[in-house]
Amino acid sequence: MRKRTWDLYAPIYKRAMQADQQIYDFMYERIPEVIRGKEVLELATGPGLLAKHVAPASKRMIATDYSDGMIAQAKKGDRPDNLTFEVADAMALPYGDDSFDAVLIANALHIVPDPERVLREIDRVLRPDGMLIAPNFVEHRGTLKSRIWSGILRLAGVRFEHQWSAREYLEFLERHGWRVTFSREMAARIAMMYTECERKA
Repeated sequence: MRKRTWDLYAPIYKRAMQADQQIYDFMYERIPEVIRGKEVLELATGPGLLAKHVAPASKRMIATDYSDGMIAQAKKGDRPDNLTFEVADAMALPYGDDSFDAVLIANALHIVPDPERVLREIDRVLRPDGMLIAPNFVEHRGTLKSRIWSGILRLAGVRFEHQWSAREYLEFLERHGWRVTFSREMAARIAMMYTECERKA
């Protein structure tokens, strides 16, 4: 997906996501408990909605996106003192090995052309006992509502590179070196599979 599309989409992203507020409310409650006191990297932060809610629980959080427009939106308004926003490409992260205790990437692996490469970068920057939090949209064709919303997003230029079922998404993570320690499928316009993972031994 072209960077320019996300730059143009940035000013309306927050409003577009309001219809799925229930899944964000779940993440706002759950994620602070699992990142408490940790150094956290977020990938594909968009306008920073999730980061601004969960960062206070962390020791330090860097929230990134490859869209300059999204980061410009994220920097607007108040944000916790321990939260920094930066432009970065999830497929070539500018951070050293073993830099973070947790990596968060929400609803993005299905739109990147090479999610396996993103997972390798996450593995590289995570410390040995680090955790991956990777909620992701699944079942894009599962219901009439999801098919309609997927079609609207395609018309807007949002291309789904991968359209996993819930089971296929969990298998994808397991196949690429991650053990899913917690998961929950959540209903929304497009269903979301919330996952927490650790490296396989």
